[in-house]
Amino acid sequence: MSVFSPSMEVFLTADGIGALLTLTVLEIVLGIDNIIFISILVGKLPEKDQGRARTIGLSLALVLRIAFLAAATWIAGLTQPLFEVGPYLAMDAAFGVSGRDVIMLSGGLFLLAKATTELYSKLEGAEEGQGNGTARRAFGLLIVQIILLDIVFSIDSVITAVGLTQHLPVMIVAVLVAVGVMMASAGGISRFIHRHPSVKILALAFLMMIGMVLLLEGLHTHIPKGYVYFAMAFSVAVEALNMRLRAKKEAAPVELRTPEYRD
Repeated sequence: MSVFSPSMEVFLTADGIGALLTLTVLEIVLGIDNIIFISILVGKLPEKDQGRARTIGLSLALVLRIAFLAAATWIAGLTQPLFEVGPYLAMDAAFGVSGRDVIMLSGGLFLLAKATTELYSKLEGAEEGQGNGTARRAFGLLIVQIILLDIVFSIDSVITAVGLTQHLPVMIVAVLVAVGVMMASAGGISRFIHRHPSVKILALAFLMMIGMVLLLEGLHTHIPKGYVYFAMAFSVAVEALNMRLRAKKEAAPVELRTPEYRD
């Protein structure tokens, strides 16, 4: 039996409207992870395939989120311990490992590995274009990777939703709005990331940080997401100032530039 209320009357109450607005904003913020990851991946595809890959990836995110919302009992069961480990290192006692913990640990390791290899490829100049013979295989592999991370992000998103409201219609509407915003902004964000190399490095650093957060969550060390997103917002603000400074230097006449900006 589902733990969610399917009643549509919740939209007529102040509490229901408040929960919808709060959850929608949270889902949009949580969707930043998805957009960054998909943007980094699709950049390795031919330009004609990038839009299709983004649409497929975000559509899968929508389908998975709604499917997981409908599976209320299963989602609730993911927080129940499957087995115990420890005590190790500084732990005072053993702790139970749940299905959610396993998913968070796996997703964190995958995200760390992917971000690290992409960062190495970017810094060492090892990026290679896709030939015609491997383009289809590369596209399929990319979609598989997006599905894996969509599952992790979707479960995290749904558990957050469950903590805010028990009304399934509110959750579904919030997810629909959030994914709609993600789809509308993904193309512009992706182009911006790949047009500015320093922003791409910053995005990869964000993915590494998110991967570490997922690992810590899987090890029962909770880090408030507000801290994580504040750090991301602060880094973006600093990079925006750097980009503005570089643009001013490049726009200045050659004779007025500082030596490091002269050709």
